[in-house]
Amino acid sequence: MNTQDFEDITYEKEANGICTATFSRPERRNAVTYISFLELLYIIEDMEKDKNAKVLIITGDPRGDAFTSGGYFKPEMFHKMQKYPEIDLMDIAQKKVCLKMWDFQKPVIVAINGMAIGGGVTMPLAGGDLVFMAEDAWLGFFFARRGIVPEFATSFLLPLLIGFQRAKEICYFGEKVTSQRALELGLVNKVLPKDDLMRYTREQALRLIPPKGPSLSIKLMKKTMHSYFRDILSHTLDLENKALRKTFASKDFKEAMSALKERREAKFIGK
Repeated sequence: MNTQDFEDITYEKEANGICTATFSRPERRNAVTYISFLELLYIIEDMEKDKNAKVLIITGDPRGDAFTSGGYFKPEMFHKMQKYPEIDLMDIAQKKVCLKMWDFQKPVIVAINGMAIGGGVTMPLAGGDLVFMAEDAWLGFFFARRGIVPEFATSFLLPLLIGFQRAKEICYFGEKVTSQRALELGLVNKVLPKDDLMRYTREQALRLIPPKGPSLSIKLMKKTMHSYFRDILSHTLDLENKALRKTFASKDFKEAMSALKERREAKFIGK
């Protein structure tokens, strides 16, 4: 796939080394698909090959009024994916792209500029070295509400970041987390007025690369911090994939989808 042919992400590269990946499907509130994450994988691969590419910013198209509204599961999406043989539909937890982002040695900043649901929550936990959030943005850990489990190794990373009790509470009850609570929990580095978010994000990006930032030192810090946890992430992703395959085939998931469509509370049966 050529980066110019992307369908879901706008990818920009600047001479100063800043690269920006923007989820840009405003007509569906920047909802993500397997194609979105495949494009993110190719962006990482492109930056690995490009010595001038030094830092990645990930954000959402403001026209979509969201960072990303979560997964897009309409039938036409699955039809589109047929032209991408590299997509593994059984990798629901996104193991391939998650480990690719975990192994990526250049810094990644995520600027959450609106609601972030599903992969919009889990991907930043796994892939973002720094996460900045707009004041009016929020995180939707709605997996239990849909009768499924998290992906992107969140089953390990969330307890690692905030402790088991808080992680279980948020996941079990499918909580909506405000920007301020996300900051208090340690899920994000800073909360800013929406109009200041991208300016601040770019300022921090420039601090991570020459001449202001020692990119070699930062690269080796990231590599060292991530190394110990890689095998744990890989194992967790396998478990998440197993659980996701089971839950996506469940009656509870079908009921959750019907309830969402009909705008009512789901009635689960635990099967």
